[in-house]
Amino acid sequence: MLALANTDQRLLEEKPASPAFLFAALLWHEVLSAWNEELEAGKPSIPSLHYAMDEVLKKQRAQLAIPHRHDAIMKEIWLLQPRLEQRSGQRPLRLLALPRFRAAYDFMLLRCQSGEMPMELGEWWTEFQDASNERREEMLLPEKGPKRNAAAAKSRRQQRLHNC
Repeated sequence: MLALANTDQRLLEEKPASPAFLFAALLWHEVLSAWNEELEAGKPSIPSLHYAMDEVLKKQRAQLAIPHRHDAIMKEIWLLQPRLEQRSGQRPLRLLALPRFRAAYDFMLLRCQSGEMPMELGEWWTEFQDASNERREEMLLPEKGPKRNAAAAKSRRQQRLHNC
């Protein structure tokens, strides 16, 4: 209902309203339910989310004619949701640069307003977007666990292959 009210408000203010955003909001709980089922079965998070998205869209196609051009946008919005929960390292800065960041952020705010996500997360992102570089650095959470070194990991893989 929040998504519909938000869309109504945007139209009243003569702002653009994306059908893909609205479809993403209306189908989110089906995606979330399917995703949680996959996670409970012990499957990895992101592949499970991809599976859930594909299954929900396939099921919806039998009942509703959602134009395929909206699929990619809906999936980007959905895929950015778990990434918006990560507030450490360079992740938040990279997210700000993505073309669908604003849609994913608006979607996350709806989730916060509905009680699905902590409101503190929405407030953090709201401040982070407009903050100075110095303030952004202060806002970033500390990294969890040891930093991964991609070059060192590649070197170890190559060494293992060479030893075989």
